[in-house]
Amino acid sequence: MRLRSAVAGLPSRTVTNADILEMIAAHSSPGFEGDLDDTLRTVDSYLRFSGSRERRWLDTGERPIDLLKQAAKTALAQSELRATDIDLLIYTGIGRGFVEPGGSYHCAAALGADNAHCFDILDACMSWTRAMQVTESLMATGGYRAALIVNAEFSLRLGGAVFPHLFRLPRPQALASTFPAYTLGEAATATVLTAEDHEPWEFRFASRPDLAPLCNVPLEGYEGFCEPSDRLAANGIGYFTSFGFEMHETGLPDAYAVFDRLDIDPEKVAALFTHASSKRYWQMMADKVGLGEAIHHVYHRTGNIVSASVPAAIASAIEQGALQRGDRALGWVGSAGMSFAVFSFVY
Repeated sequence: MRLRSAVAGLPSRTVTNADILEMIAAHSSPGFEGDLDDTLRTVDSYLRFSGSRERRWLDTGERPIDLLKQAAKTALAQSELRATDIDLLIYTGIGRGFVEPGGSYHCAAALGADNAHCFDILDACMSWTRAMQVTESLMATGGYRAALIVNAEFSLRLGGAVFPHLFRLPRPQALASTFPAYTLGEAATATVLTAEDHEPWEFRFASRPDLAPLCNVPLEGYEGFCEPSDRLAANGIGYFTSFGFEMHETGLPDAYAVFDRLDIDPEKVAALFTHASSKRYWQMMADKVGLGEAIHHVYHRTGNIVSASVPAAIASAIEQGALQRGDRALGWVGSAGMSFAVFSFVY
């Protein structure tokens, strides 16, 4: 399987850390229990510590499907393929407009990918990585020749799972389950893959389902589909709840353990792409495994763009010349679930 192209579509509105603080202040002032100014200073400190500077959100009149269509059309053009050449289309990630049918069908209809078999993969921030593994496996059977993997991570809309509910802090302690929301950005990505004789991809995965309560967007009636936990729906039903600090700390040994299962010489790696949850965190991890100079960050420019993190970083590296044909690259992801993965491929 060969990665033919990767393209990211970012919305036009730039939201800085200062903007985030202003929004929290505006929505939290009525009824806040505690010292709001001190809490804002804490949020500012956390953002700067993580390496956050800005993120991109949809502006008035912008639609996720339009950004997704443009990214997909550009990716197809770069691959010298037409939409009708795609025989497998997978929609990945959390951001979506439909529970039924999958977002893949609506994307295929919008692109004119009339010959594509469609389905979705939903695995939190791991979604794109899972889709790549599934695609390689399907291509190995000889059933598919050209695949398009897409996502549209747009969750900051008014009345969505994040905004403005999570910007309305009731008390300082609420930061434990809400701070990751302030790092979120928005993006669409499109990745084109073809079944060719090429160096195989290698994937290593690990799961920690005991940590599933740490990051969720629960639906109405969720209680009947899981074991009880006081972490679930801590911010309310339908709203993003993420104990991000605990996830990073608790998941660190598992992230290193899964990386060690991939036998790779760091000196042969041209680029490392990670989940964009924190620039500082992933830089520290990359330094420890000898890939500190290879990591390609987008977090400081895009924020945490969920399952779009790795393909957006790949697109950025290709555009900047940091990833060229014949280079070996690694992906390294930690996700809600919790799950962990590392993968290797030659571009």
